[in-house]
Amino acid sequence: MGRIVYIHGDFVPEEEARIGLFDRGFLFGDAVYEVTAVIAGRMIDNDLHLARLERSLGELGIALPLPRSEIEALQAELIVRNRLTDGTVYLQVSRGEADRDFLYPQDMAPKLIGFTQTKTLTGTKAQREGIAVDLADDPRWHRRDIKTAMLLGQVMAKQTARTRGFDDVWLVEAGLVTEGASSTAHVITADGRILTRAASKATLPGCTQRALARLCEAEGLRIEERAFTPEEAQDAAEAFQTSASSLVMPVVKIGARMIGDGRPGPMTRRLQSLYLEAAGVPA
Repeated sequence: MGRIVYIHGDFVPEEEARIGLFDRGFLFGDAVYEVTAVIAGRMIDNDLHLARLERSLGELGIALPLPRSEIEALQAELIVRNRLTDGTVYLQVSRGEADRDFLYPQDMAPKLIGFTQTKTLTGTKAQREGIAVDLADDPRWHRRDIKTAMLLGQVMAKQTARTRGFDDVWLVEAGLVTEGASSTAHVITADGRILTRAASKATLPGCTQRALARLCEAEGLRIEERAFTPEEAQDAAEAFQTSASSLVMPVVKIGARMIGDGRPGPMTRRLQSLYLEAAGVPA
């Protein structure tokens, strides 16, 4: 027997879990999702993730399927039932089930599923040595601030980057980096400023990014919210990306260019330590 998953109000073995043929998340990608990191059995930044889930649902006119306190309780139950120490908790809410039609009934009941994934999040080779990211045109729709399940553009971009020998990919639109395919992109200038795009419909507001920004503010570190070009990124002193599943990840190569000396820089190392310390994890 594999994992225990949550589906439409019940905890069941994953082998028994079923989603309806006419679920709009399956037919149209009419769904939103969230991924929360779990380290030492404890959820990290989950308040930010549940707030973003509620916002995404509101932007699409989908009702929150349960009160936030009950959603958090079912996440905790999944962690316990699956004896999860390190990894992630995934939630997805679809608009519901109805016969296939672009237009949907106004009284639909949303469907909630959840599951855990075991993954080593800290102390990985990538976090120690950094990763290489490719650059690719951004193929996505214009409401990237909503964390929808429509991820085909990101899937294709990541797969292409992997075949080209890269670990991940940053997306570019109108000559500016938008974000990573599943992360927030950051660069550090020679004078120590941390650059990342301001919140807008062009990017997803990152929960790990927000948590790190609070830590930077407390430490007196300068964050400048503005877009930057691929060339600025390649000329930066350091670069990194943030996400729930990669935390603070050093980027040591962007496209064909090494960043700095090709190793994670001192500011990135400091940010990694700050984030892990705040999460209660030894750096």
